[in-house]
Amino acid sequence: MAKVPSSVVAASGLVGGYGVARWTRKRQLGGVVLAAAGATAARQWRQQAGGVAASALTAAYVAAFAGSHPLAKKVGAWPAVFGVAGAVALASWAVADRRG
Repeated sequence: MAKVPSSVVAASGLVGGYGVARWTRKRQLGGVVLAAAGATAARQWRQQAGGVAASALTAAYVAAFAGSHPLAKKVGAWPAVFGVAGAVALASWAVADRRG
């Protein structure tokens, strides 16, 4: 079975977490999706690029989640989520996925 790239896992966690929270109206359930994808991506980042890179990418993932909130007030919720998900996916690809 082919491995899903960490960039896809991370972006899916951000988009999926928001989508689940919005459609179920249960923020905690969206948080579970966000955390599960983040943990999976972090494990992949550590395997592919090492601990320092994994820590930096994990910090970027958390910062993207936090930063999407004020950004949403300026551009709207979905554009903010897609924007930060794209940024995290690009960083993940550049640091971890393109090596593999």
